Amino acid sequence: MDHVVYMDAKADEFSKLKNGEKTAIIRGATGRKLPYGRVEDGDVLYFINNNSEGVVKARAIVSSVFNSEKMSSDESTHLVDQYQDSLRLSDAQYKKWAGKRYLVIISIENFELIEAFKLDKTNFGNMDDWLAVENIENVRIN
Repeated sequence: MDHVVYMDAKADEFSKLKNGEKTAIIRGATGRKLPYGRVEDGDVLYFINNNSEGVVKARAIVSSVFNSEKMSSDESTHLVDQYQDSLRLSDAQYKKWAGKRYLVIISIENFELIEAFKLDKTNFGNMDDWLAVENIENVRIN
């Protein structure tokens, strides 16, 4: 499955991925929301900055996925601490994710820049920071 992942432009996540400093993505919530349970090893992630430029610029392969069980705030914070070397979260990102009841930590490999393209988001009424698109060609605008 293909996924479109919005990266935190303020935290410069894209550059951290590009230079290999960051090798994992985190998402979390009070409940089990996307991408919880929807990402598997071998899936392809397409990256776009959340700064309204609206252009996909890179992709990577999912090498492993960890979907947490329901956690206490302390357990969640401890888990984020364990993965911080690969997540490279800014202070603001750390505050956002540490303490969530459910976390998804996705390790990636083979990050590569690709020819930039825009997305057709008309079928995604609720815009979030993660879109499960099945096949990227279905939402790609040439």
